[in-house]
Amino acid sequence: MAQSTLSKKQNNRVLQVFVYIVSILMLILSVLPFWIMFVNATRSSEQIQQHAISLIPGVNLQMNWMVLQGKDFSVITGFKNSLIISGFATLFSVYFSCLTAYAISAYEWKLKRPFFSFIMAVMMIPGTVTMIGFYQMVYKIGMTNNLLMLILPAIANPMMVFFMRQYMEASLSMEIVESARIDGAREFYTFNKIIIPIMKPAIATQAIFTFVANWNNLFIPLVLLTDKENYTMPLMVSLLNGDIYRVEHGAVYLALSLTVIPLVIVYLILSKYIVEGVAMGSVKG
Repeated sequence: MAQSTLSKKQNNRVLQVFVYIVSILMLILSVLPFWIMFVNATRSSEQIQQHAISLIPGVNLQMNWMVLQGKDFSVITGFKNSLIISGFATLFSVYFSCLTAYAISAYEWKLKRPFFSFIMAVMMIPGTVTMIGFYQMVYKIGMTNNLLMLILPAIANPMMVFFMRQYMEASLSMEIVESARIDGAREFYTFNKIIIPIMKPAIATQAIFTFVANWNNLFIPLVLLTDKENYTMPLMVSLLNGDIYRVEHGAVYLALSLTVIPLVIVYLILSKYIVEGVAMGSVKG
């Protein structure tokens, strides 16, 4: 009996060591690309061309910053436009997707199933297929250089509606909604004060994905925006590679590093809600 207990303890220790090793390797693989990017932002173009990978920071950070300034790379303009687009697109997409999912889950109406099937069908259509028609419509109404055209389409997000609906089906108890209605609460009050707090883990997860997708979006801004005052950070970074005489790789890496920082901040802010949701689910289970 004692030998069996000792053997189990040894197996648990071996498993624990294996888990630690795998976790450390995954951490290194996740952090290493970002570290190399930050290091290259401090190196000169010649150093990067000779040795593309280095773990030791250089001394050319200020020079790379001066190169960015000389190429009309406006950090303030890029950050402002990207934050406006990503922030409002994320807010609208999350709120209206939750509202649509709530309408599908909490109400019974004739076209409920066909409507959900239509959302599923739209989800299968690639966005690039509709890009030509979308551009023609935007051009005809004269809003090709308007940031609204990068924000308003985010309201219709069938993938997020599907995710929210599945989460709502698993976590939302209709008894709570019925109790609120009996107490005299209106539908929007119930949704904003009861449903939204319950959906926080799902909202945080989708908000991270949506913010990152809109922040990194290059194709649509490249098609719609021609005014430099409306350029986003990814669009400005892409233009740094368009120099026919010489590409300053250090400046490009510096611009990429600046672009990544807001994404890390958003993840750190919202990740706690994801952890809370996982913990809540494990307690219920």
